[in-house]
Amino acid sequence: MADMALWTPDSWRGKTARQMPTYLDAAKLASAEARLAKLPPLVFAGEARKLKKKLASVANGEAFLFQGGDCAESFAEFSANNIRDTFRMILQMAVVLTFGGGIPVVKVGRMAGQFAKPRSDNFEVRDGVKLPSYRGDIINGIDFTPEARVNDPERMVQVYNQSASTLNLLRAFVQGGYADLHRVHQWNLDFVGSSLQGERYEKLADQIGETLNFMAACNITAETSAQIRETDFYTSHEALLLPYEQALTRVDSTTGDWYDVSAHMLWIGERTRQLDGAHVEFLRGVKNPIGLKCGPTMAPDDLLRLIDILNPANEAGRLTLITRMGDEKIAIGLPPLLRAVKKAGKAVVWCSDPMHGNTHVSDSGYKTRDFSRVMTELRGFFDICRAEGMHPGGVHLEMTGQEVTECTGGMSAVTDAGLAARYETHCDPRLNGTQALELAFLIADYLKQGRKADSLSE
Repeated sequence: MADMALWTPDSWRGKTARQMPTYLDAAKLASAEARLAKLPPLVFAGEARKLKKKLASVANGEAFLFQGGDCAESFAEFSANNIRDTFRMILQMAVVLTFGGGIPVVKVGRMAGQFAKPRSDNFEVRDGVKLPSYRGDIINGIDFTPEARVNDPERMVQVYNQSASTLNLLRAFVQGGYADLHRVHQWNLDFVGSSLQGERYEKLADQIGETLNFMAACNITAETSAQIRETDFYTSHEALLLPYEQALTRVDSTTGDWYDVSAHMLWIGERTRQLDGAHVEFLRGVKNPIGLKCGPTMAPDDLLRLIDILNPANEAGRLTLITRMGDEKIAIGLPPLLRAVKKAGKAVVWCSDPMHGNTHVSDSGYKTRDFSRVMTELRGFFDICRAEGMHPGGVHLEMTGQEVTECTGGMSAVTDAGLAARYETHCDPRLNGTQALELAFLIADYLKQGRKADSLSE
């Protein structure tokens, strides 16, 4: 087990750091890090502790985690409208899960920091031209030119500024009335509203409206109850670019603990979860809630060692295990992990990422995901968790509030030939609003079934 006394915010620098860019100008990198270290926190330690407490409820089977948002944020697509549309898509899905599933939902966005992306190859080749791979706007540019693909540390400062603006807008939405439950009809995006899922949502919104009218008759209104007029919303991203994360790591004045104030929750990806790696070393020392991606190659013994390193106190809410197996591998890969963690008595949140294990290149040449495979993995996650006596605690989705055509299938009926219509992602394919809402209703049905099964067993 790692010795916490030996941890410092820069102790990761003595470990092997995978998926990290090489910067040609060391002085420019040092300057960017120094400026970031002096800037105000993007989030606050108290907020991270509040999220951890909510995730403890998820670990105890009393709530459900919904984590969703962009694959990779970008400078070019940054706008108030895009932030608003993604936020209200998350609100819409959360209300489906809460009302349909009958369980509190913890809302965490892949927002205000999800700019770095791991890559399977360091280089990209097009028409015989070889250039460094695009690693997210925090590192280099997406344009296929030598100039754009230079790793530039100044981009970290731009990411900080954009994240601060995003969080400012999100806080206004959360506390300024936009999240008021009386607005549930207005959360329905125009293109979603005309779909079958949109009609289903409208019926649910009508039921919520009737419930609110009854509550108002009992003098429970938005004026008397903050839970009706506002909500809690948290941000998360993969802690991939460690110089950025270290620069935004501060001592909390009330507890003396270290927190990474770039987001409320950080996670370790499938490619950077080495037991002796730099990313595990860095995140073991900050007190934020953290996530760990678990793919089909994760061995039960390795998972238990990682849990001991990342959550040595076995604190509920500290660690979320995000499984990303693929629809054809989940039945083999997930049960041994569930059994090992249960036998060891580890307090964790089990969360499904049904997206990343189901990516393929279509006949038309686009990286895509088939909606039916996403649904198959998600069903498998719920069924296997229930069979093993574990709470299926959450879902982690790459999605957007835009009407994109990046994933095939679903009731939006995106075909392989139709991918080109609005294929806009900077990296991985995302669910559009109609597909995401369809998935929310599926999850709500599973939560409802689980609640009925639990009541029958009591």
